[in-house]
Amino acid sequence: MAEKEHHKKRKYALISIIFLLIIGSLLYTYFSVGKARKDYNNKISLLAEKSESDLIIAKANLTAQIHLLESLLENVQKENQQKILTLTKLIDEIEEKSNLQLTELKEELKNVKIKSADFSAIVNDVLQSVVSIRTDIGQGSGAIIGENGYIVTNLHVINGASRIEAYTYDKDTYGASVVGYDANADVAVLSINKDNLPYLRFANSDQVSIGEKVIALGNPAGLDFTVTEGIISAKRQASNGLYYFQTDVPLNPGNSGGPLVNKEGKIVGINNFKAGGYESLGFALTANDAKNAVDAIMEQANVSYT
Repeated sequence: MAEKEHHKKRKYALISIIFLLIIGSLLYTYFSVGKARKDYNNKISLLAEKSESDLIIAKANLTAQIHLLESLLENVQKENQQKILTLTKLIDEIEEKSNLQLTELKEELKNVKIKSADFSAIVNDVLQSVVSIRTDIGQGSGAIIGENGYIVTNLHVINGASRIEAYTYDKDTYGASVVGYDANADVAVLSINKDNLPYLRFANSDQVSIGEKVIALGNPAGLDFTVTEGIISAKRQASNGLYYFQTDVPLNPGNSGGPLVNKEGKIVGINNFKAGGYESLGFALTANDAKNAVDAIMEQANVSYT
């Protein structure tokens, strides 16, 4: 009986302990959850405060960047406006100088071609200043040397003629009169009644090099105006004291009196004669001697061709 009672007490004590443990566990869990919830709420609050602060800072930074971009954009617009004004002024200047620049460009292109010994760049211009001399006893060629209608040719082209005409590249025919001549140089100067003519200038023949390419222009054999090309083979002094360029430029009857022209479109000589029996062996009075003869003729006639 006493043992049964003792066993019963032990049972109740164990139940009490278990009950206390359960109650303690529940209290501990409740306390822990409450603490965790409090910590969680605190962290949420801090996070919200921090997020709001970050948002304010981000907004401020974004506003500053927008202001900076607006300022940069305004500066770029001002610079562009200034560049547009500058470009407009440059365009106006270019338009004002366009004719001059176009002329200079054409000259540059012409120089490129003639530096490569391509006379096609100047032939058309030079031919405008070449004439065919037609007389009642024969024909030859000549070069216009003054815009007021003065022409140089060989004396033997017109010698003994009673009628002289100058036939231009533009297919116009003019009656020509003799201004004067130099028999020693075989040079004659003619005049036609026409102004504002394109004309050729004399080169300094002392600066012409042996081997330099040249072209002869004229109206050989009564054909239309022609151009033949060759080189300066030599410079020789004749018995009359004058100097002649020996060339391999093909010369034919009718070329006499026509100009021998360099790559600059200037007269380096006046074609005079071809050695009979030899192929491509022609001679031209040098530009310096031809010009001296012309100047003396014009001075004696009291007229000017320049």
